[in-house]
Amino acid sequence: MTEPLNQDPYSPIACARYSEYEVAILHRQKLHLRWHDANVHYDQVVLPLDLKTINHEEFLVIRDSQDETLSIRLDRIQRTEPA
Repeated sequence: MTEPLNQDPYSPIACARYSEYEVAILHRQKLHLRWHDANVHYDQVVLPLDLKTINHEEFLVIRDSQDETLSIRLDRIQRTEPA
């Protein structure tokens, strides 16, 4: 769940969704996310830390339940809810 050179092209997300991530970061609001990376699916409550762009792809930087910092490509997030 880092930012590897991806085989599939990045699909930009809606600006409203991006803004929701920004607000959650500012308020330190935990989120319940469901996302996939390759063939693995994840479903966790996480703390969003930052947003970043690498090679024209956008990522949400999170701290997971094991206190690890991960980067999730935004177009791979399938579901977002406040925790």
